[in-house]
Amino acid sequence: MTPPVGTYCNFMNAFLKRLNSPFSMRLFMLWKLPGAWFFGISVRSVSEEKAVVSLPYQWRSQNPFQSIYFAAQCAAGELSTGLLAMLALHDKPPVSMLVMQVESAFYKKADQTLLFTCEDGAAIAQTVEEALKSGEGRTFRATSTGRLPDGTEAAKVWITWSFKAKRR
Repeated sequence: MTPPVGTYCNFMNAFLKRLNSPFSMRLFMLWKLPGAWFFGISVRSVSEEKAVVSLPYQWRSQNPFQSIYFAAQCAAGELSTGLLAMLALHDKPPVSMLVMQVESAFYKKADQTLLFTCEDGAAIAQTVEEALKSGEGRTFRATSTGRLPDGTEAAKVWITWSFKAKRR
């Protein structure tokens, strides 16, 4: 059953408010994503179109070469895409969500805080809708770009997500 028109906006606004709450997201990461919590990843902003997460350069996220460990960068990239997927699945019938593939490229030494941004929200939401309508699995390759404070692109992470409606 679909909620009344105004109700959907209220549900979505409440969910977005939780995603944008630093306290709520730190608790969520501690509970569900302890690796991201340990690396110090934090959510900067989430909207229906875009998600931005921050990955600090600190002892917990660095490698022996004085740069941010590649796995921490991949975790930040996955979180920025996963937040948009979670938002697309909010208040929908049950859908399985699974990472199928992770690809990454590193262009510059990451020795400062990185901001990972994914702007694929609309396309992810469309893929989820297609999976729900068809009852078949659908995949989407989301892109997250990691930038240094001066705007220089330091890394890119591609996460291929699979979405499939669960059988009732």
